[in-house]
Amino acid sequence: MSGLIGRTGVVVRNIPRANSELIDELDRFGVATVHEAQGRKGLLASTIRPIQQNHSISGSAVTVLVAPGDNWMFHVAVEQCQPGDVLVVATSSACTDGYFGDLLATSLMARGVKGLIIDAGVRDTRTLREMGFKVWSRAVHAQGTVKETIGSVNIPIICAGQYIEPGDIVIADDDGVVVVRREELQTVVDTSRKRSDLEEQKRLRLAAGELGLDIYAMREKLAERGLTYYDSLEHLQG
Repeated sequence: MSGLIGRTGVVVRNIPRANSELIDELDRFGVATVHEAQGRKGLLASTIRPIQQNHSISGSAVTVLVAPGDNWMFHVAVEQCQPGDVLVVATSSACTDGYFGDLLATSLMARGVKGLIIDAGVRDTRTLREMGFKVWSRAVHAQGTVKETIGSVNIPIICAGQYIEPGDIVIADDDGVVVVRREELQTVVDTSRKRSDLEEQKRLRLAAGELGLDIYAMREKLAERGLTYYDSLEHLQG
């Protein structure tokens, strides 16, 4: 499918979607845990930031390729969305124009879409927050767009440095955005569960006063690297 990257004039109506309960479970784990649990892969560039705080989403990716300064394909994509989806948008050339605002958000909310991930700009951000529509974007920019050049919907895209196929799962929160391959979902859920349980055990030990130096068995390795303790500056100088 990677050979379809960059192809324009295509709309794929039917895409595979993963189990919604497993997708929701990834949301509860969060971006950082999922990223670590799947071998530290799939993380979108740190330039993709939330326009809101204290919110998270997870869902199946409906992918969109748009031309610079042109949001025509957003309107095409809305028709292809189903409840629980997340719209994931890449540009064919770098652009930070405000592709997306409250009117498109209203249309997506009517389709049950959870949110937007876009490697470009958005606007009407205060209204979007008031509406409760979640957005992660590369920029906030009032510059508007036109509707002249066609792109594609539901083809593989490169978004913020990550290869994303339609139907892959995206998870987004205050820490950023991570993508999980649809066929790897069950494995990633299983490893995320184990990692989350282990972190909770460590949290309880830390709260009880244990030191990370001991929990993580760091002392011997630190000594091997040459870390030396002194009782005072006088002893060090002596």
